Amino acid sequence: MAKADSKGPLADLRVIELGTLIAGPFCGQLLGDMGAEVIKVEAPGVGDPMRSWGRGLPVWWPVIGRNKKSVTLNLRDERGQDILRELVQRADVVVENFRPGTLEKWGLGYDQLAAVNPRLVMARVSGFGQSGPYAPRAGYGSIGEAMGGIRYLAGDPDRPPSRVGLSIGDSLAATFACVGTLAALHERERSGRGQMVDSAIYEAVLAVMESTIPEYTEGGLIRERSGAILPKTAPSNVYPSADGEDIVMGANQDSVFARLAEAMGEPALAQDARYAGHVARGEHQAELDERIAAWTCTLPADELLATLEAKGVPAGRIYRAPEMLADPHIRAREAIVEVGHRLFPGLKMQNVFPKLSRTQGTVRWPGPELGEHNAEVYVGLLGLGEGELATLADAGVV
Repeated sequence: MAKADSKGPLADLRVIELGTLIAGPFCGQLLGDMGAEVIKVEAPGVGDPMRSWGRGLPVWWPVIGRNKKSVTLNLRDERGQDILRELVQRADVVVENFRPGTLEKWGLGYDQLAAVNPRLVMARVSGFGQSGPYAPRAGYGSIGEAMGGIRYLAGDPDRPPSRVGLSIGDSLAATFACVGTLAALHERERSGRGQMVDSAIYEAVLAVMESTIPEYTEGGLIRERSGAILPKTAPSNVYPSADGEDIVMGANQDSVFARLAEAMGEPALAQDARYAGHVARGEHQAELDERIAAWTCTLPADELLATLEAKGVPAGRIYRAPEMLADPHIRAREAIVEVGHRLFPGLKMQNVFPKLSRTQGTVRWPGPELGEHNAEVYVGLLGLGEGELATLADAGVV
């Protein structure tokens, strides 16, 4: 294992990240956030396309590339493949999200790498998984979201299927890859052997689809788009305030609805046959939401939220970035941190989650420059000579 020279519970692990964009690199980010030494392998002169992504400024890379070391290596070159095998001998984990079969074509599949390091855990993220008839297909996150079912449910019922607004399929698959990696590392302590972690985007999406499948197989129900509500779950919606703010509220549990009725000055609503239980409120969802909205729009947002809080009714504003930065709770928990960056002084980004009481991970540095750690890794770790490294650079191998 790698030397424990960084904070976090995974500080004794070394990870080799071969992926690009989101599905692989977000897994690497999660492992790096928890202290692992993550060596990101990028194509010479090109690098991960995430380096230039962002709406306006290229500020996504400092986040997804944080806590990683960048080396350049041409994996299409046999010399580059040999160098990767040397890195793998000194690693605990490899993370990749190439199309299935690509690494095998280069002699770098799991079986080949496990031959040089039987303790290796290899996390593989792809659209459709490493097996099955669709495995060789190109599979971006949007396709996995569609196949996994979330695209059909996203949006309003009178509109075509929408998207969540984030690359949720990629991020879910990366998160499941991280969970699988941690499980495989734990099992390795018993068996002494590594294994492959196969995380498919469509399956990661399917995993969070709640009871969509049994609702159909047992009851013939196909879930449809429902916009801001969950059908038959009321009240749970977005409601207007007198000063034009949208307030999200969840009061669908019986005891919470009773408290909401008191806040509204209508405690008898909790005993009204139309609203006295979860099923009844679900059957009268639209009229109940109208009744609540008629009350919420009489109060300014601050007063409305204070009234609901006093009664123990869950409610809150819908935040954008400015509201997140200004919120005292987010500040108190340091959920957003400032990270030094040569191009963006005072760069702010989300912190490491979840919080651990004793071995908390940290953002140690933002995404590195392309090949910034070539000398540290190739000379310091692998023992290549300076002249040998220069020769490989001239040949386009690194």
